[in-house]
Formats: sequence, C-alpha cells, structure tokens
Amino acid sequence: MCIISMHMVSWNLDTSLNLPSGTSNLPSPSFPASKLGAFGRTDLGSKFCEDTRLYLACNDATENLNRKQQIKLYSYFKSTSSCRVRIALNLKGIDYDYEAVNLLKGEQHTPEYLKLNPMGYVPALVDGDITIADSFAIIMYLEEKYPQHPLLPDDLVTRAVNFQAANIVSSGILSLHNLSVLTYIGEKFGPDERLPWVQFHIRKGFTALEKLLSDHAGKYATGDEVYLADIFLAPQIDAAIKRFSIDMTEFPLLSRLNAAYKELSAFQDAMPEKQPDTPIAVI
Repeated sequence: MCIISMHMVSWNLDTSLNLPSGTSNLPSPSFPASKLGAFGRTDLGSKFCEDTRLYLACNDATENLNRKQQIKLYSYFKSTSSCRVRIALNLKGIDYDYEAVNLLKGEQHTPEYLKLNPMGYVPALVDGDITIADSFAIIMYLEEKYPQHPLLPDDLVTRAVNFQAANIVSSGILSLHNLSVLTYIGEKFGPDERLPWVQFHIRKGFTALEKLLSDHAGKYATGDEVYLADIFLAPQIDAAIKRFSIDMTEFPLLSRLNAAYKELSAFQDAMPEKQPDTPIAVI
C-alpha cells in the first residue's frame, strides 16, 4: 500500500497582527528557503499542487500493482478440479482473473503452461510471485492465506471426515477418469470402453461416500455449514449426472446434497456452463 503524508505547513505570522493572548509563544518551524515565495511567504499553492500530483501518481501506481498482483486462475470450463477452486474462490469472495486452458486443443502441454504445472493438468493458480498447481494444494493455500469463510471446521473429527471425503473424490474417483486416463483407455481398449470404466469408478466412490457421510451429514456433507467436502462433491456429482449418465437414485444422500448446492450462488456460478470459455452449445 502506498501512503502519502500530506504536509501540514505553518509560517511566521506578521507581528503587527493582533493575535490572541498566548499565541506569541507558538513554535515557529523553519521552512526551506526554496519553498518561500517572492515576498517571503510559503508558496502554498505550489506545495499543494506538488503533493496532489504525488498523491495521484501513487494512487495510479497502487492500482497498477493491484492489477498485477490479482490472482490468476488457469482453468478449463469442464474441469471438475478447476471447478473446486472456483467454488473456493467464490466462497471466500476473492476476485480473480480467468485464464482459459483448452484441454481438447492440448494447451496444457505447451512449454509456457508446463512452467506453471509440470504435470500438464488444470488448474494452476498464480498469486503475485507464487504459482501453485493441483486443486487440493490451491484450496489449502487459499484457506491459509484468506481466512474469511473457513473451509475446514474446528472439530478434529469433522475436519478429518472432510479430508477423507475430499480424497475419495480426488484420488478414488476423478484421478481414474480424467482426460489423460480416458484417452489411454480409448487407445488401448477402444472408445466404447471409456464410459463403463468411468461409471464403475464413480459408483464405487459414491457408494463409499454415502457410507462415510451418513453419520455426519446435515444440510451439507458434514453438518449445516459448507466445508471442504462440499467443494469436492458438488462438481463431481454434477459431472456424474450430466456427462456420465449416473443414476443418482442409488445415492439418496448425495442427491439431497446436490439439491442443496443448487441453492448456493457460490457453487452455481462456478459450474461449467457459466465460465468464460464455455462453448455456446453447452450453455
């Protein structure tokens, strides 16, 4: 933050003025001769203009610095990992610049992007001089740096359940059906094998989540407040329904949570159909 101290200028008053009693002992600070006008008086107009110009210039510099330091999220509209981070940013009320990375065009494999995320996945987040890849790491970074709207509960057990649910989604479900895995399955076993593969792993993960959350869920996954588990669940459930034709009647608890997420603007504004790079055909 740039702070300007505006000068408080005083000068020696003409002794011929009728000053109130006691003012004769007021301090008479010295003022550089270069700041005195032709008649020995302080050139206040010039000094004020100088300070004003400096103040405005500093404001411009601060605004430019803020723009430069604004968080930048490298994202793909359909990516559930990116969606998690978008939800977290929305919940915490953090403004960010959206940088689209088209996975279908292979933009994640360009030398420029690999400097941000050596794995060639989205998302990646740039905050000033700091670059973080992997949605879990990004969300934990945001949680530590921006304490507003905590994403983890104080209770130790509930916190552990949030971590467990998030890991089931990120490690036990999504990692088995991301783009690189599905491309490999298609090449090795044929394109018709991709959907059954995805559905198997989603159902397995959802079954585990139903059991895990049955003793902890309230309005949301682990109580009546939105926490980390919800951030991971919402994009995965949305993708399971819209992209992979999962019958959610098998998972009543997750279906109820999904309905609750639809009432939250922080969640809905992060969904694939509302992103800057969403194709018109998807909207």
